[in-house]
Amino acid sequence: MGVNGQAVVNTQWGWKPLVSPYTGVKVLSVGSLLASEESSLAFRGPRKTALIKTFVKDVLWGRLDYLIFDTPPGTSDEHLSIVKVLQNAKPDGAIIVTTPQAVAIATVRKEISFCRKMGLRIIGLVENMNGFSCPCCGVSITC
Repeated sequence: MGVNGQAVVNTQWGWKPLVSPYTGVKVLSVGSLLASEESSLAFRGPRKTALIKTFVKDVLWGRLDYLIFDTPPGTSDEHLSIVKVLQNAKPDGAIIVTTPQAVAIATVRKEISFCRKMGLRIIGLVENMNGFSCPCCGVSITC
């Protein structure tokens, strides 16, 4: 997204998201908050939930057409926290992204079940990393 090296600014009204110089897309990531690319973050339970709430409520997103969360695979605390935080906003639904591996397909089945239990409509399913088309010669490689 081209935001490496940009600093997140915390104002009296909230955090200012980073802006991609390529697309103008607003971005905020846990990685953006770390001191260096080699740093890591080990949050669990209430601290992780609080950070997710902060990303939704205390960031100066402005008016948005889309809000995308890139979460780990599965049906973890992150997913439940996001659904609860966005409950009053009444999101249109979820787009599930997967890869063609069998283990990923099994995880997607659980995600679909999770969305149904939460009353969250699935508006899209994207299969990522299924192949590659060389931009120079046009040769396609399927994974």
